[in-house]
Formats: sequence, structure tokens, C-alpha cells
Amino acid sequence: MSSTVPGLEIHLRNAAVLFNETADICAPDIAAAASLWVIAIQTGHKLLFFGNGGSATQAEHLAAELVGKFYHVRRALPGIALSTSAAILTAVANDIAFDQVFVRQIEALAVAGDVAVGLSTSGTSGNVVLGIQRAKSMGLKTVALTGSSGGTLRDLVDVCIQIPSTDTPLIQESTSQYRSSLVRGGRAVLWLTSVTSMWSF
Repeated sequence: MSSTVPGLEIHLRNAAVLFNETADICAPDIAAAASLWVIAIQTGHKLLFFGNGGSATQAEHLAAELVGKFYHVRRALPGIALSTSAAILTAVANDIAFDQVFVRQIEALAVAGDVAVGLSTSGTSGNVVLGIQRAKSMGLKTVALTGSSGGTLRDLVDVCIQIPSTDTPLIQESTSQYRSSLVRGGRAVLWLTSVTSMWSF
């Protein structure tokens, strides 16, 4: 039965193709990012997630997977999304500059050994780039989740997961898929390194 919504089937099929391509291309980088996350957690550090718009919601969901649960109830894990405080975001944007909204929070909350995770489909979002640069200068490990080009972030971060597309909605849909893969990957690394079950994902 054909869809009554023009273009719907094409979009769904394109999304399915992209999910498969992402699995082929991005799996090693997803595993590398998950390993950085595990090392941070094992050493008493935290993960900070940030992005704009749809990427902000992805950042919040990633933090929620750590603080809440993933499949099983276990110890809460330290993940913070930097897009959740309207007061901080608007104060910094109004009193300093919008491109500093993540920089200021990283300066306030982060320490060397933490992991900063910047989400930007273009890889060029100014406040995300500046946040990653500040994180690196403070001794954090850095991960970026981007579209196919990687943009400016590609050459700044320790690991760049580049979804093989330039279509923003499709990139964000694919990000939703590998968000769970990142958490699952961390769970696998923890199991392989025989970390006590209290840390198990």
C-alpha cells in the first residue's frame, strides 16, 4: 500500500540506507568514543554534552542514558548536558555572548580528564567549536558527532563520528541510532575490562 504522504517512503528508505552506511563507516569511531567515555568513568571523571537545537536534545538524551539507566538499573553515571539551564544560557548570551554559552559552563564544571562531547551536524557551530577548543585547553578528551564533512570539529577532537550525509534531519535521525550504540559500546568495553558490575551499563 503506497503512502498518502508525498516523499514519506523515500525519506524512510533513505534513512534506512544511511543507518546501514553509518554502521559500515562509523563503527570504529563509535567504539573509540565509547572507550574514552569508559576511561573517564573509571577514573572518576564525567562527560559533558552540548549542541544547539536538535543537537541539544540529543545531548540531553545522551546525558539521560548515563544518569538514568540503559536496559538495566545500575549505578548512576556522571553525564551532564549543557543545554538544560535557561537561566545560564540566557545570562551568558545576554551579558557576554551567545558563542560563550558552552565555554563558560565548561570553565565552571569541567576538570582535566573529563570528556567533552560536541554535537553539530555541520561541524561548524561557533559555540560548539569554541567549547571544544576550551575543553582541549583544559586537558579534557574531546569527541564530536557531526555530518559527513566533520567541519571545523573534525581536526579539533580526539574522535570525530561523521555520519555520511549532508542532510540535517537524516543526520539527526542517524545520531539517535548511534546514541544507543555509544552507550552499548561503553557497556561492552566495561565488560571486556572486567569492571565490577556496579559500573555495568
